[in-house]
Amino acid sequence: MYEQLTKAAQDLLKEHFDVSDASITWEKPQDAAHGDIATPVALQLAKQVGKAPRDIAQILADHLTDHPEVDRLEVAGPGYVNIWLAPAAFCSLLKEIRLACNPQEERKDEVPIVVEYSSPNIAKPLGVHHLLSTIIGQVTTNLHRHFGEPVLTVNHLGDWGTQFGKLYVAWQKWGEGDVTTKSLDELLELYVRFHNEAEKDEALDDEARDIFRQLEEGNEEIRAFWQTVVDISMKDIHALYDRLHVEIEYDHGESMYEDKMQPIIEEGKEKGVFKEGKGGALIAEFPEDTHMPPAIVLKADGSTIYHTRDLATIHYRMDRWHPRASYYVVGAEQQLYFQQLFHIVGQLEWDLPHLEHIHFGRMSFTDRKMSTRKGTMLKLREVLDEAVERATETIKEHGDAIQSDDPDGLAEMMGIGAVVYGIISQNRKMDIVFDWKKVLAFDGNSAPYLQYTHARACSIVRKAESDQDPEVPVCNELTEKDRGLINTLLQFPRALNEALEGNMPHVLCQYLFSLCQAFNAFYAAEPILKAENEQKDFRVALTALTARVLKTSAELLTLRVPDRM
Repeated sequence: MYEQLTKAAQDLLKEHFDVSDASITWEKPQDAAHGDIATPVALQLAKQVGKAPRDIAQILADHLTDHPEVDRLEVAGPGYVNIWLAPAAFCSLLKEIRLACNPQEERKDEVPIVVEYSSPNIAKPLGVHHLLSTIIGQVTTNLHRHFGEPVLTVNHLGDWGTQFGKLYVAWQKWGEGDVTTKSLDELLELYVRFHNEAEKDEALDDEARDIFRQLEEGNEEIRAFWQTVVDISMKDIHALYDRLHVEIEYDHGESMYEDKMQPIIEEGKEKGVFKEGKGGALIAEFPEDTHMPPAIVLKADGSTIYHTRDLATIHYRMDRWHPRASYYVVGAEQQLYFQQLFHIVGQLEWDLPHLEHIHFGRMSFTDRKMSTRKGTMLKLREVLDEAVERATETIKEHGDAIQSDDPDGLAEMMGIGAVVYGIISQNRKMDIVFDWKKVLAFDGNSAPYLQYTHARACSIVRKAESDQDPEVPVCNELTEKDRGLINTLLQFPRALNEALEGNMPHVLCQYLFSLCQAFNAFYAAEPILKAENEQKDFRVALTALTARVLKTSAELLTLRVPDRM
């Protein structure tokens, strides 16, 4: 349809103004009262043809009025051509929306991408701040898979490093009983106690570094303790992932690269990329124009560091998967680190995939701070439990207005959804301040509003005893609210693409909010079940398609939506 209109407009411009192959773009007016689509081509060509924009626009309007795809049109403002599409043409476009709801079949012959996300440290409960990497990474994965791209997901666990030396020292000094029976919360208490004691006794840090050195060298007793801590941690972590609808295929700890680092260190030395720095550490230096300080790749005592392990990680993934791209979903405070890392692998002259740091801002609650070292970390499990409790109270407060055969299940869905949506509905590049009132509100850009709108649409389709996924028939009489909802539905593919291309989940959230608003305005203004035959079939099908788009999008965002509420 757009091709036909574009061709007709181009022919008119050539005939009347001798302009060949004019570039014509179609926009959606911000106000539905200004048509379904509009083009500013008259404004763009005015100087070239020496005519007033409104004169050019009027020529287009006069000759396109009889086009079969056009219902009516007008010249507006300084020279826009606003077009109301013919109902048959307009309704036919909705076929593309049904297709956009269906995940494309995975292109198995295509080179995969790797998405690394969540990546918590072992021996500590997940904090609420882990939600950012975990959810943004999962949504990034979901979007790429929806478009048929093969994706490999990796949890780059912090299961190596001096923190294990600290925990082992704490266990030896203050631990009681069998470590295999301990919870993550108990291990965290020991970790916090170590830091409190180390502020008074600096020798404790030296002990911890020595323990980690022994761990790297293969001390059996320390290794057994380390493995127990890893097992306890992973059980707790995966239980929370299940609640969040997060699935990561590969749990690859930093320890996995223990035997893969030395060859890279030697390669870096041979190529002159790694040099001895101050104090005997091995460093990588960067050109002055990068304004980056040197990066340590090996400590003076021979211990490895994050850069050492990440270099081995990149090399391993290249050898095993040969990805076309590797995404790292990590906080913005690590931007310098990743700039250094990517520069180092460039200096090593490896045959690299596209490497990208998908960064995000800091998260905070208005009334609490988060810190692992001081023991005041806001634990993710506690936040999710509080969200479910708050959702339960919200459901009770609404009385008969919210009904469910499974109120506990609905509270879990609402609570978890509220927390997740409250985060990803904001631009990931900005700092996020979490507000309980906003995330659990039944109006505004929130998960409960999305969930309630989906349940309302499903209720209408059930009462109509209609197919859950019908084709939308042509309706020859479209009201302003009909057109408003159709126009909003037609923006779905664009929102999906923008969210995918920029790795920006909030773009899809903004779209869903506008769709909920358009549907509820349509629901309030137009009869659906009591409409006449043609209009009833059309509006029920339009309602079913709205529900389908809401559910598809919610699941891409890791949310779940109820059919009844």
